[in-house]
Amino acid sequence: MALEITDATFDEVVLKSDKPVVVDFWAAWCGPCRMVGPIIEEVSNEYEGKAVVGKVDVDANQEFAAKYGVRNIPTVLVFKGGEIVNRQVGVSPKKVYTDAIDAVL
Repeated sequence: MALEITDATFDEVVLKSDKPVVVDFWAAWCGPCRMVGPIIEEVSNEYEGKAVVGKVDVDANQEFAAKYGVRNIPTVLVFKGGEIVNRQVGVSPKKVYTDAIDAVL
């Protein structure tokens, strides 16, 4: 299951992780986010132990959404060593997300 990441936990969970981290920036009212949500859950289950997969509710946690220029949601960022290595805006097929993770594993 994807982790719930907040502004308070972002630094520890994402930036200091020794594994690749996938972060889905979303909001409850966002239709396309509801399409991406189940895909992110599948990715979370498949990459358990290999990558960290989490979600940031942008309504409740705006600090890092602003810091990383998230203007449209859903936006999925892949981090490695605290740096963004991939950015997907909008709804993408699952393979796009798994390929992004595989590229940094």
